[in-house]
Amino acid sequence: MEFVHAAKLVQTVNNDYSWFDTSYNMNIYRGCNQGCIYCDSRSSCYQIKSFDTIKAKIDAPIKVEKELSNKRKKGIIGLGSMSDPYNQYESELEYTRKSLKSMNKYGFGVFVITKSNLVLRDIDIFKKISEHSVCNIALTITTADDLLQSRIERNSSSTKERFGAIKELNKNEIFAGILMMPLLPFINDSLDNISKIVELAHENNAKYIFPSFGVTLRDNQRDYFFNKIGDKLKAQYITTFGDKYMCVSPNHKELRKHFEKLCDKYGILYKMSDIIEESRKYIKNMQLSLFSG
Repeated sequence: MEFVHAAKLVQTVNNDYSWFDTSYNMNIYRGCNQGCIYCDSRSSCYQIKSFDTIKAKIDAPIKVEKELSNKRKKGIIGLGSMSDPYNQYESELEYTRKSLKSMNKYGFGVFVITKSNLVLRDIDIFKKISEHSVCNIALTITTADDLLQSRIERNSSSTKERFGAIKELNKNEIFAGILMMPLLPFINDSLDNISKIVELAHENNAKYIFPSFGVTLRDNQRDYFFNKIGDKLKAQYITTFGDKYMCVSPNHKELRKHFEKLCDKYGILYKMSDIIEESRKYIKNMQLSLFSG
């Protein structure tokens, strides 16, 4: 692990598409050691050298505290878009935990993406945030098969552990669901895999599953991915997709139809607008939340 300087940690989200209703984005770590073979953050456009080495941003919790104290507009802060906020060093550094405390202190909501069951450590803070703002926790789950998961996401919590985390979060009245992305063509884009994920989501009380029926590939990321999947699959990708950035499963229409049918059967949300609307219902004190804008 290394320590690096960062001038600003809380960035305003500027786009027309609402990603889980986030207004801000924050990455208090650079790089990631979860070992996912498909990670888009390896792309050269993000300028993260030695991606597998965690770079913790110096005095991150102190800087987050200062930045949030000066913001007049409240909103939901996204964690985990570039690197997992619950990496192997977080249990010792507690940069994520300390930052969550500041979010609660200054009345901000949070949307977390992670592949680690370490997220359960911070249930006490999530409960406090839920008193006044949206608190939405998403566990990324790409396959129901622990063996396959261990090969494509080598250093992360197992699929079983992630489903367990979702169950525990919802047991504690924390709004929690699944990011089912990416589905890797010819690897985990099967009807059987999707069926098992949805069924396990239902068993563990996941409130939503937000899917992507493909994977993005570009420059450094593409090279890394091809090196990990072997020559046969590499040739299949090149033949099927060429140099496309978005590599959508050839069976994506059938997969989506099957996925939506199962989610409807179990009452699991999958549309972004529905997920956002439902997440707001979990705010314990709605009257207080009216003054957070």
